[in-house]
Amino acid sequence: MAKRLDIKDLNVYYGKFHAVKEVTLEVPPRSITAFIGPSGCGKSTVLRTLNRMHEVTPGAYATGKVLLDGEDVYGKGVDPVSVRTTIGMVFQRPNPFPTMSIRDNVVAGLKLQGVRNKSTLDDVAERSLRGANLWNEVKDRLDKPGGGLSGGQQQRLCIARAIAVSPDVLLMDEPCSALDPISTLAIEDLMGELKKEYTIVIVTHNMQQAARVSDQTAFFNLEAVGQPGHLVEINDTEVMFSNPLKRETEDYISGRFG
Repeated sequence: MAKRLDIKDLNVYYGKFHAVKEVTLEVPPRSITAFIGPSGCGKSTVLRTLNRMHEVTPGAYATGKVLLDGEDVYGKGVDPVSVRTTIGMVFQRPNPFPTMSIRDNVVAGLKLQGVRNKSTLDDVAERSLRGANLWNEVKDRLDKPGGGLSGGQQQRLCIARAIAVSPDVLLMDEPCSALDPISTLAIEDLMGELKKEYTIVIVTHNMQQAARVSDQTAFFNLEAVGQPGHLVEINDTEVMFSNPLKRETEDYISGRFG
């Protein structure tokens, strides 16, 4: 069940370093929101705060609110592990468990939750692999290691693993940066299918990709090295790429800096 995300007055810190300041934006359900901007501006940092992944880094913390259908994921007593199940994540480089079978890769999260019924696990594995548009390519080798797949197939396997636990939101941190153009197109097509069921936020350095796949785009920037990143503007993708409100957005999109 796709849910909306509301980010309010988000500040992110790594120890004493203020990485991102005062981000407020809305992510509608069943849509793709792209985060763009130069390296070091805080795109991936903000993405990682949405499911509390940044807390894995020692000394990292955030202030403000991240609301999932009105419930603050930073609320008192909220378990970060359950947040990461509800808000799944796909990383820049495909990271399947290389020696684990394709089937076991997909259902690893369910097994962690204590699901042991074989027919249930098999059903979820097939449904998730179909959802990641990978089933037809791997159905005859489900017991072979996930590390034996191509890069693009491995990334789709990671997407299958993320959706197997039935998240509400899917975060993707530059999911195509390590892939060839054909695999990239496959992942982009898959995103278009997945947004029918999930709320998706993607970080991308590829402006054409943001223009192709997203419904709305958020542009992040930083005033100077050592200064915190901030959200410059967010708007419908078509507007952002044809008529941005801010001059710095136009300069970045047109390639005049960044």
